[in-house]
Amino acid sequence: MTAEATAFRALALLASPTERAQQAATALRECQDWAPLEQADAAVVLGGDGFMLEAMHRMIDSGRIVPVYGLNLGTVGFLMNRYTRGCRVPERMAKARHIAVSPLKMDAVTQAGDVHSSYAVNEVSLLRETRQTAKIEISVNERVRIAELSADGVLLATPVGSTAYNYSASGPILPLDSQMLALTPISPFRPRRWKGAILPDRSRVTFRVLEPAKRPVAAVADQKELRDVAEVHLEIDRSRAITLLFDPGHALDERIVAEQFAY
Repeated sequence: MTAEATAFRALALLASPTERAQQAATALRECQDWAPLEQADAAVVLGGDGFMLEAMHRMIDSGRIVPVYGLNLGTVGFLMNRYTRGCRVPERMAKARHIAVSPLKMDAVTQAGDVHSSYAVNEVSLLRETRQTAKIEISVNERVRIAELSADGVLLATPVGSTAYNYSASGPILPLDSQMLALTPISPFRPRRWKGAILPDRSRVTFRVLEPAKRPVAAVADQKELRDVAEVHLEIDRSRAITLLFDPGHALDERIVAEQFAY
């Protein structure tokens, strides 16, 4: 993942509806012409991490995937670069570091037998829908590893998502180049001592809901929720990898390391 000098010919501009992002978009539109995303070979995203995820999902779902350069006009801005006024965005992009991020593909089967597919850049989580504890069987590469997890739920996170919900659930932070996934229980009751696992990102993970009528469970892929699931199958889809662009010295992998020393 070395720095690459790349001159993008046509840039799309995607801006969050917030006032700050819209003001920045107005200023940048005065600097140059912008192309529709369908005709662009890279995109500039103005907003916070939430809007960046929306933009990435828009590309993943449409199949029109181009490199993305984010400028933080939100709060945390973990996936973004520092916003500065001016017209130097193309020059900054040409010097940016390229990091490829592959999403999880979720194929979920509901209790009614319907099949739904979704993608997650951060994580897929299974969560109990009622006061009843969820009971979930966990298989890795078609081998049952946990016959019955009693918990509020369980999640599978990518390195990008390892500092988000996964970290809040006491899961491990994964370096971006680790080629690993974090499998983390959410408020586990039994097995009492199981704290989760770190898996190679080539792993296929299956969650099967036990007693689904009595203990209904919802599956959430990033921000998309599917209720009353019976089974969930997960694996990385490298065919839909997105390249994130970061200013030199401001790369995501360095921030993931730094997050482990925050207190």
